[in-house]
Amino acid sequence: MPRLIRLPVVGSTMDLLHGLAAEGAEAGTVVVAGEQTGGRGSRGRDWRSPPGGLWLSALFRPGAAAGVELFGLRIGLAVAAAVEALGSGLRVGIKWPNDLMVGHRKLGGILCEARWQGDALGWVVAGVGINVANPIPDDLADTAVALDARLPGATPELLEPEIVTRLRTLGAPSEQLGAGELSELRHRDWLLGHRLRAPSPGTAVGISADGALLVRAGSGETVAVRAGTVHLAGHSFTS
Repeated sequence: MPRLIRLPVVGSTMDLLHGLAAEGAEAGTVVVAGEQTGGRGSRGRDWRSPPGGLWLSALFRPGAAAGVELFGLRIGLAVAAAVEALGSGLRVGIKWPNDLMVGHRKLGGILCEARWQGDALGWVVAGVGINVANPIPDDLADTAVALDARLPGATPELLEPEIVTRLRTLGAPSEQLGAGELSELRHRDWLLGHRLRAPSPGTAVGISADGALLVRAGSGETVAVRAGTVHLAGHSFTS
């Protein structure tokens, strides 16, 4: 049985799990922290991880690199379903490429990091951060939300087993998202229909089977975007 390691405070659950993976930890190993002092988000940003949130990382050993770039979206689907399992009526959206949204505010995020051994994929660590019962700083009050604001009584302890179970039972990776995954992504696609000014100007019209954000330009051409920072047109909120 893979280990489930709970610690009150760590620098970064991802860094700790990378170290364990290098020592031979098995797939499905999970590290959960009550607080992170050095948590990080995408593009090296600091990730505030105070007590009351759920901060965890999970280890995957897919064996081959095929589909590794889809891990973030697949894990997003699993985590969104886990959050919704706690209460009826809650809808969690996925904002490409790695944000979890409730309404117009960010509930959490996902960061996946691969490590290579020569030309072979060694492992993937997926970091998941969810605002659950932690206070939201004043400077983020308009763009972030904690789960207990929508589900009173929500705690990290209630959410953790739902997420861990779903992450440990993810199917084998493949090079393309399946029909069911694409259907669920379309249902959860927070950007769908929004006008963007970056990473490619136009209107978001979906997510492709290889995980690209599809943007319809003013010319009518559909552009597949595989990386970049999302900026909504006429809005300062980024991803």
